[in-house]
Amino acid sequence: MATSTAHAAGPALSPTNTSPIAAIVHLEHGVADGVLADFAFALRQAGRRVRGVVQQSTGGTGKEATMLVDLDQGTRFPLFQRLGAGAGSCSIDQHGVAAASVVLRGALDAAPDLVVVNRFGALEAAGEGFADEMLALMSEGIPLLTVVAEAYRFDWQHFTGGAGVELDPSREALDAWFAGLQRGSGR
Repeated sequence: MATSTAHAAGPALSPTNTSPIAAIVHLEHGVADGVLADFAFALRQAGRRVRGVVQQSTGGTGKEATMLVDLDQGTRFPLFQRLGAGAGSCSIDQHGVAAASVVLRGALDAAPDLVVVNRFGALEAAGEGFADEMLALMSEGIPLLTVVAEAYRFDWQHFTGGAGVELDPSREALDAWFAGLQRGSGR
């Protein structure tokens, strides 16, 4: 799988300095989504308690084919709405995002090893979307992994108070980060 040219600019990864808050930072749209989903499903298959939502295409055409998928139950939530040709408004389906937020709220009580949130983007930067759920997870110390486009990197840094690790969109970077978390927690 191709990787973007974004570099990890957050705190250095080491067994003693691994933040439970991380984002896959990317320049190339769509690259990080597959890396995040593959990582989450692989951890689940290995017996890890991973909760949250990933972004996946249902195989159709257009943005409307992209869904949020609950990692635990497989429930699909629409991410985009059809606005029609020439529409200039944001096509994010805020009702679908709101419905998917219950997955993240449920993770607070599930004692997961990791919670995955498909993206920190325009909605979250404005304090909407999954912002409240992400803040609640971070305040409980639950490991959180998301995707951030380079355009929202400063917003992400502000949102996390600089506590978030920034990772390249590669399986190796995710494996190293998660292994550091496990060493740090003694799991």
